[in-house]
This record gives sequence, structure tokens and C-alpha cells, in this order.
Amino acid sequence: MAGKSDHTHLVIKYAVVSRLVLISLILLWRSLLSPYDTSASINPSCLSSINGSDSGSNSKSGLPPVRLLRLASAIEDSIVWDSVYFVRIAQCGYEYEQTYAFLPLLPVCISLLSRTVFSPLIPFIGQRAVLGLSGYVLNNLAFVLAAFYLYRLSAIILKDSELALRASILFCLNPASIFYSSIYTESMYALCSIGGLYYLMRGSNNIATLWLALSGFARSNGVLNAGYICFQTMHRSYKAAFVRKHAGVTVLVLLSGAFRSLFIIFPFIAFQAYGYYNMCVGGTSDEMRPWCKARLPLLYNYIQSRYWGVGFLKYFQVKQIPNFVLASPILSLALCTIIHYVKLWPEVFVSLGFRASSPKKEPVGSSIPLGRSAGSKNVGFPSENRSDAGQGDSLRRRKPAVREENYVVQPSEDEASENSGIKPVIVVPFILHLVFMAATAFFVMHVQVSTRFLSASPPLYWFGSYVMASPCLSKRWGYIIWTYCAAYILLGSLLFSNFYPFT
Repeated sequence: MAGKSDHTHLVIKYAVVSRLVLISLILLWRSLLSPYDTSASINPSCLSSINGSDSGSNSKSGLPPVRLLRLASAIEDSIVWDSVYFVRIAQCGYEYEQTYAFLPLLPVCISLLSRTVFSPLIPFIGQRAVLGLSGYVLNNLAFVLAAFYLYRLSAIILKDSELALRASILFCLNPASIFYSSIYTESMYALCSIGGLYYLMRGSNNIATLWLALSGFARSNGVLNAGYICFQTMHRSYKAAFVRKHAGVTVLVLLSGAFRSLFIIFPFIAFQAYGYYNMCVGGTSDEMRPWCKARLPLLYNYIQSRYWGVGFLKYFQVKQIPNFVLASPILSLALCTIIHYVKLWPEVFVSLGFRASSPKKEPVGSSIPLGRSAGSKNVGFPSENRSDAGQGDSLRRRKPAVREENYVVQPSEDEASENSGIKPVIVVPFILHLVFMAATAFFVMHVQVSTRFLSASPPLYWFGSYVMASPCLSKRWGYIIWTYCAAYILLGSLLFSNFYPFT
């Protein structure tokens, strides 16, 4: 069996090769087909007179014409769909109401990279092409790092390096791959959320909080990652109050959890306040937009409803049936994932992890051990009523009160082979998160977006890895998963790159 370092290198190799293959497919389809919409290269000057002087093309800003015109045109023409918004924001800032639907982490990073590392390229390909190139480099690099962190996270959770490797490879070939190599937020969000969860499982709560806060600065659903902190705080406070019977530590745990949760939510709230200040403050009551006068003025919700028709059951129309069909594979995979883990440990999920799972006989040929090793250390979230409570409990009783950070001991991924068996309580918040995301995608959002909206959820790849490795299941299901991924990669690179609708 390959070592952990070999697996890490293999994951990075798969991630890099998959990006190169996808970019090659994009170039191939762009050379063979004409785009459906040819408006990608249209780039009017920035509305702001301050930004307008240096934000347009080289000719508009008084600079010499670009030297590599064909390369510049190829990059600019590839900026399609939402990529137009991100590049425009990086170039001109938030100019009008619709742009506030796109959170600032990616545009800020694009702007910084284009003004520093890639600024020498502006005379050759122009500013907008440099912005586009910066976006592509950022997102593809972020994807490679996200795959790396997914492997590390999976090794801790699954306690099986082979399953973790297979799950990471599946992520490298996920059906939303086209968005991870385009100027979209999928790569940045996946990196920040999966990286944050990895550090949370490692016990580095402060680093984890920072990463998860950045996920909320990349996408609005990043605020849901505060739920992991809330789940952890709930279990730690229970242990401190009812097991340790230490009121001071209980208060410390609750305050720490509340602060970390607010820190994760803060970037999104701050951005809403920024939009309110720019769009509502200073104008008269007659000039104000309707959302400015609301009791809770949330610009993001208004934009999604007003301009994109997002809302509960709004997408349930006969004409949208093809989009429901397009989203059905990922939604089916999410549903099977949820059912699989809930059926394994129903009492754990019903009790939100406070009740330990009853011993189960491991299915013959199962690739995921269900038992709990006698000397295993707990990971991330503490579980109660451990069956291995013996000498360890007596030793813990003799220990003096310790600070909140030390209540849970996190093993590294290098210990995965020593401590076999998934700890059910750790999986609970991941599945709850997936339930909420899948329900939102199906009932509220444009359902075809589900493919990329759910693509950063680790349990999907854990379950897919289990299905492909389990002798109990037909190999046909493994082939179906790989065929689904390959088909959506080919279809996505063909349609999306040529400005045709795709998820």
C-alpha cells in the first residue's frame, strides 16, 4: 500500500492533470465551434470617472495598443456568464445593484494578482485579459489545493487512506469541473471551506475559523459553515457542564463558540452593510430602492429574487422540467448519501450525536469499518457514552480542569491506519449541512445550479468512494458514477465555454 506522502503526491498529480485536460477541452471546443453569444468581448468603460481613466482597454485608457492581440482576444472571449461580473468588479468595483450578488473574495484576489504578479503582461495583452488570466490562474491553483485538503480531511474522517484517495480523485473529476477552472467562486469556496474543516478536525480552531470566514467572503452559503462551530460548541459545552461539571469552562466554551460563529458570519454581514451604505445612504426616500426601506434590508436576497427569480418553489414550472432532469444526478447522489449515513447510525442522527451508536456487525466486504477501536482518539467533535470507557475515564477524572481547547484530542491523518472506524458523531454535521444545501438547491434555487452548488460537499465523494470500492454493491454503480462525471465534464466544457447554458 502506498504511503501517505505518495497518496498526497498522487492527489496533486490528478488535480493538476485534470485541470490541464479540462483547459485543453475548452481550447478544443472553442476552436471547433462558434459561441452562441458573441458579447463576451464587449467591455464598456467603468462608470466611475476615477476608475474609468485606467480601467478600460489599452486604447481607451491612452496606453499603446496590445502587442499580442489574438491572445488577448482569446482570453477576453473566454470570459462568459458570471465570469463577466467577477472580472468587471475586479476592474471597476461594485457599480450597480446586480453586481452585489457576487461576493468580493474572488474579485479582490483577481485585482491584486493583476496589479502585482501579472502587471508586466498588460502592455502585451491588455488589462482585461490580464484580469481574466489572473482569475484562471487563481481558480486552478485553488482547485489543486482544495483537492489536497480534501484528501487530508478524508483521511482523518474515513480512517482509510485508500478511500480518502479515491474520494479525492473523484473530486478531481467532479461533474462541475468546468466551473472550477473558470472564473467562478467554486474553487475559492471549496478551498476555504474544505481547508477550514480540515483544520477544525485537526484541532486548530482559530485557523479553521479564519478559513471558514473566508468561505463566507467567497459565497453566501459560506455562512452555513458556522454550523460546524455551533455543533462542536454544543457538544463541548454539554461535556463541560454535565460530564466535567465545570461552570467556568462551560461559559468559556459557549463564549468561544459564539465568537467564532459570529466571525464566520461577519464577512457576509459586512458586505451587506457595505451595499446598504453605497446604495441607500445619502439618497432621499423617493430615490431609495424598495429593499432599502425594509425592516431588515438584505441586498443579496432582494437581488436574487428581483433579477434572477430565486425563491421558494418559484422554479417549480413545467418549462423547467429539463433543468430538473439536468440536476437529477447530483440530487440523487446527495439523497443516497444522506440515506446511507442516516441508516448506518439512525440513533446518532436523531440525537444529534449525543447518543452513541449501538454496536453493529460490519457488513461482509464493507470498505468502511463501522466499529470503534478500543483505544481510538476522538476527532473534532466529542461523542458521549463511549464503549471504551475504562481506564481512560479514570485517568481523565484524575486530570485537573483544563482549558476548552484541550477537551478534544485530535489525531493527525498519519494515525488513520491505527484508529480504524468512522466516528458517527463526526459525520453528523457534514450530513446535516448536505441536507440543508440539497433542500435549498431543490426548493429555492435555480435547480440546475445544484451540480456546482453541491460539488464542494465532502460526503458526496466519501459515499461515491464507498460505492466504487464495496464488493457488496454492483460494479455497475461505480461505472455509472464515472460515466456521469465524464459526461458532465465533456458537456460542460463544450456548452459553457461556447456561451451556451449549462447548470
